[in-house]
Amino acid sequence: MADGIQPGETPRLTESVPATPSSILQSPAQPALDERTMAILAHLLQIVGLWVAPLIILLVKRESKFVSFHALEALLFQICYLFLMGLGVFFWFGAIILAMISAHATGEDSSPPAFMIFMPMLWLDWMCLWGAMVVIAIVYGVKAGRGEWAEYPFLGRLALRILKLGPGGAPKQESSSL
Repeated sequence: MADGIQPGETPRLTESVPATPSSILQSPAQPALDERTMAILAHLLQIVGLWVAPLIILLVKRESKFVSFHALEALLFQICYLFLMGLGVFFWFGAIILAMISAHATGEDSSPPAFMIFMPMLWLDWMCLWGAMVVIAIVYGVKAGRGEWAEYPFLGRLALRILKLGPGGAPKQESSSL
């Protein structure tokens, strides 16, 4: 044959499109399946394991930038979540103490009406905060499963800065001072 193809042989495409350096930087390699699985677990296990699960995953899979990023994000999110829960407990005890002081000052023996208002509101706030945490964990767990470097608002940039990574997990380039 004229093209060097024998009968019954399928032609091969030998021409390839050269990769430019800018396209390589914009699309980093897809993380491996076990890295995506560990990143999913870092997000989803925070629902039941709070800060412990992301911390364990962060310590075990430290060599993987992808897993470290997602585990650190989940860990930072849990720190914020626990801070808000602690703040709620502080205000809850404050409301109870103020209600007891006002009941004692007025001489009432029945439960104070302020307690009956604050307790359901605090419980509703805790349930809304927990529900938001569950939704965020699921959404970012799905994104991690797709291999995305999805950043939590504010916390994602902080996690990248702590791990010294650029956007998309690229190594951060240090600017040299002359």
